[in-house]
Amino acid sequence: MARRLPPSNWPPPPSEPARCALCERETPVLTEHHLIPKSQGRRRGVPIHELPTVPLCPACHKFLHKTFTNAELAGEYASIDALLDNADVQRFVSWLRKQPASKSVRVR
Repeated sequence: MARRLPPSNWPPPPSEPARCALCERETPVLTEHHLIPKSQGRRRGVPIHELPTVPLCPACHKFLHKTFTNAELAGEYASIDALLDNADVQRFVSWLRKQPASKSVRVR
C-alpha cells in the first residue's frame, strides 16, 4: 500500500502587496516610520521597541521628516489621521497617488 504524502506547502502562497500607510500605494519597498520619533520617545522614557510604527514608502517618509520637526511629529502628528489632516500632507499625498510606485520621487 502506498504512503500518502502530506500536502505540500511549496510554493508559498502569494503575500499581500505591501501598502504605504499614508498614500496607500503598493510599493516594492517600505520603511518603518516611528510615529513618535526615537529621540522623543527616549526623552519620555519609552523603550524604542515599544514606540508605535507604521510602514511608509520612502517618498512619504522623506516628506514627513523634511516637513516636520521631531517635536512636531511627537506632539501634534503622532497618528496617521493627524498627519492626513495637515493641508501640506494632503496636497503631497494627492499628488503622490497619481505617480507610479516605480517612479523615483524627489522630495524637497
